[in-house]
Amino acid sequence: MSGYLDLTNGIPSHDTFNRFFSLFSPEKFQTLFIGWLHELLNIKTEAENQVAIDGKSSKLMASKNNTMLHLLNAYLVDKQCILGQVKTEDKSNEITAIPMLLEILELTGAIVSIDAMGCQKNIAEKIIEKQADYFLAVKQNLKILYEDIESAFLVFKKTDDNYYLSEEINGSRVETRTCKVIEDLSHLSTGIEWKGLKKVVMIQTQTYLKSENKTRSENRFYITSKETSAENYLKISRNHWAIENNLHWSLDVILGEDKSRKRTNNVAEKFSVILKVIIKLLQEKQALNKKISIKRMRKMAAWNLDYLNELIKF
Repeated sequence: MSGYLDLTNGIPSHDTFNRFFSLFSPEKFQTLFIGWLHELLNIKTEAENQVAIDGKSSKLMASKNNTMLHLLNAYLVDKQCILGQVKTEDKSNEITAIPMLLEILELTGAIVSIDAMGCQKNIAEKIIEKQADYFLAVKQNLKILYEDIESAFLVFKKTDDNYYLSEEINGSRVETRTCKVIEDLSHLSTGIEWKGLKKVVMIQTQTYLKSENKTRSENRFYITSKETSAENYLKISRNHWAIENNLHWSLDVILGEDKSRKRTNNVAEKFSVILKVIIKLLQEKQALNKKISIKRMRKMAAWNLDYLNELIKF
């Protein structure tokens, strides 16, 4: 540690570190730390990149009033890297937090995917103002829009441009995904209220479980301002879950964020930024040597300062 810090007065205690992180501005800390990561790995948000936005709660990071820490994250899918985060009181506050997160991001040319919580007219408008495109999930919380889209696909007419089918076999699971696209928005009574809206998309998923001899079906609807092929819409829909599978899952399972008890002031929020930077650095190094698991790399870095230094050299 003496190679990085002036330790004239000795090694800082746990309380000293805690005071430092609690006093540091969360917004400034995020800007500096994530900016350093992007500069180190030469990460940029380029045209056609997908940015997935989703929230994550940390159960044990509770405040004095027993409210869980809930962070809204923006994740650059193509580079598998965090772009930014905003703290909210709970999941219901994501609607007001999403525009705040969008405001601090550079999104020109990107496609922003958000689940049904973020399917709001002001959010769609904000994304268009940021010179990006949106891909928003529609569920029954928007009853009129949902029913209009559902009715529109009842009279869907298949062509070469508006239909795509994919099939995957994963062990005893056979998954069939169908993407259908409608460009005619006359079926939507509220379509004109959504800025930049170009198409509506339906993803039908059928999963056959050989072991149970059962088939499960699911239909999901989306609205989008993006002009692309049915195949790409299916890809965007599936890629959105990278924020859950590659970021949120890794934070909890590999780094144990969900078990953290950091609660003082904004310390938990800042440590979440650090963990997201760490997981990206570990993933980058693990891609160069797949024989070593990320969990093992983390332990090796804790035991060996030379190995830790090697992890941040690119």
